[in-house]
Amino acid sequence: MTLNYEVIHGLDFTDEDIAENLRRGGLLSLELEFSKRCNMRCVYCYASAGEALDDELTLAEMKDIIVQAKDLGARKIILLGGGEPLLYEGVREVVEFIHGQGLQQSLFTNGMLLTRELAEFLLDHEVSVVIKRNSNKQEVQDALGGVACFAWIQRGLDFLVEAGYPRGRVQLGIQTVICRQNLPEVPAMWTWAREAGVIPYFEIITNQGRAKEHKDLAVTNDELRDVFDKLKEIDETSFGHKWSPHPTIASFTCKRHLYSSLVNSQGKLQPCTGIDMPVGDLRKERLKDILRKSPVIRNLRNIYSAIEGECASCEFAADCYGCRGNAYQQTGNYLASDPACWLRKNSRKAAK
Repeated sequence: MTLNYEVIHGLDFTDEDIAENLRRGGLLSLELEFSKRCNMRCVYCYASAGEALDDELTLAEMKDIIVQAKDLGARKIILLGGGEPLLYEGVREVVEFIHGQGLQQSLFTNGMLLTRELAEFLLDHEVSVVIKRNSNKQEVQDALGGVACFAWIQRGLDFLVEAGYPRGRVQLGIQTVICRQNLPEVPAMWTWAREAGVIPYFEIITNQGRAKEHKDLAVTNDELRDVFDKLKEIDETSFGHKWSPHPTIASFTCKRHLYSSLVNSQGKLQPCTGIDMPVGDLRKERLKDILRKSPVIRNLRNIYSAIEGECASCEFAADCYGCRGNAYQQTGNYLASDPACWLRKNSRKAAK
């Protein structure tokens, strides 16, 4: 049986949805950071999160941005935190507001602050939750998290399952960053997730934030290819899912630049977490105006014709455009070919 990415993950939109969004120049989802404040110090963190920044968005500003996104056709708000979203004092009010707007929402959290009551609250408000799980080994998870976190994350996951996750369209996922320290565990973790009905959101590292300070995290392109091939084999033989392995998220084609953008904790609009290049300020302009005027957004909405290098002639070029974050972080050019892609002719050279 062949399933499309939307069915496998439930975190994306159909090709028909995306095509219609491109025609009208709107949004299907918006990624929203609350604060850079975090109770972990993950060694690979894209944002080097820890302490809150000055002049972060107010609750009123967040609500206004959510309404602007809805007016542009957004169906889903993705709560990233930037740091840890559950540290934000107004998180419940934001969740209630999004739910009241009739929008879907997904929360990416490390899970350490989850309680039984909070898990039930999130389920009642139809919030899909993706929780951090980088290893089944305490010493590895704690080392990657920068604090003693393994037991707290497991406790949070247990609360979610006890509350009733996953249920219907309200999903439960685990977010795993593939790196040197957890590479041997990845196939077993993937199998566990599939068997538990949990979405495995397994992604490669972008060389930004604290990851730049920890070169020991790096995995070669060939090693990434091998582990993605193994995950593909597991999915086909055991779970009936068929997909083509390519970066940057296993079993998933990133098309977010065709329908989504990120608002960081200070109200700046970015294409995504990897392309940490502000293209507008929501405190000075309306969301629709930034999307309409930004040449960066325009290029990314037309990425299949704008992309440069080997990605433009790849066999998957009609569907995949690699990781724009990897391209930007490693080359300074968000339209360049993805240096982390093992399908490139010069992938071995790029990995060195």
